Amino acid sequence: MCAQKVLVTGADGFIGSHLTEMLVRDGVEVRAFVMYNSANSWGWLDHAPSDVAGHFDVVAGDVRDPNGIAEAMEGMDTVLHLAALIAIPFSYHSPDVYVQTNVTGTLNVLQAARRLGTARVVCTSTSETYGTAQFVPITEEHPLNAQSPYAATKIGADQMALSFHRSFEMPVAVLRPFNTFGPRQSARAVIPTIISQIASGSRRIKLGSLTPTRDFTFVRDTARGFIQTMNCDAAIGQVTNIGSGFEISIGDTVNAIAEAMGVQVEVVQDEARLRPQASEVERLFAGTAKAEKLFGWSPEFGGRDGFVRGLAETAEWFQNPTNLAAYKSDRYNL
Repeated sequence: MCAQKVLVTGADGFIGSHLTEMLVRDGVEVRAFVMYNSANSWGWLDHAPSDVAGHFDVVAGDVRDPNGIAEAMEGMDTVLHLAALIAIPFSYHSPDVYVQTNVTGTLNVLQAARRLGTARVVCTSTSETYGTAQFVPITEEHPLNAQSPYAATKIGADQMALSFHRSFEMPVAVLRPFNTFGPRQSARAVIPTIISQIASGSRRIKLGSLTPTRDFTFVRDTARGFIQTMNCDAAIGQVTNIGSGFEISIGDTVNAIAEAMGVQVEVVQDEARLRPQASEVERLFAGTAKAEKLFGWSPEFGGRDGFVRGLAETAEWFQNPTNLAAYKSDRYNL
């Protein structure tokens, strides 16, 4: 399948804006579904490059509203569903809204796709659904273990999507990226937290636990994973991991970023940033053989070398004063 008209939910966000740009550059007709707000902001799409700006349609709404999302999906061949609440600490505070957005929002997309006969739906999962690795690399057969309300809602959304495939033969696929990073990422994530503090002049970096390990995937690799998934018939009804093939601790990530930015830093543990002990996911390391087998995906920013190249590009973006001004590096938000 080669989709011609694609709706991207969450297009105003971090991954969604990169994906929208990549689709436009590939010549795809894109409709960007952005979160309605009174300022009429399109999020990161307000700053789309000149070769992309003006070449996509925009619809504002809320995935929690079944009527609005159904209207936005009319006439679309494919829906790439990225809209979600993702911050783990805020899910401790407000789990209800995570259910409404992540589970009910996904249900609204699926119901509309079923009614409209949408040719392809790709839903976004997360490596957090696995919890702390019970074996590595983590394949798609790894048990699911929700260690946060956020992870629980994403498991619910994934299972809802797969149930629609099994129950109604809906052409839906689930893509499960591991820890995407890159320019424009929210400072709720660890890499932009570190980089934004350094770029703002701080050399005492406030963080939570330094011992967990992660498999960080550069954002363009993630965006390409969505495009390859939507064009792969064999991915229908499947969950597919994508990751970098490189595992690194948070502590070593700090050192790698400091080296990339040419500074020396001291890490200060901030109690407010620590997850509850049983909620901390201690290890994530992706197995991506299935993605390579199904649709030929492999990371362009793979291994340690790819990670370092991705960090350098991300740090350069954050060091631009215009970009850095969008972040409050001295303030911790749930």
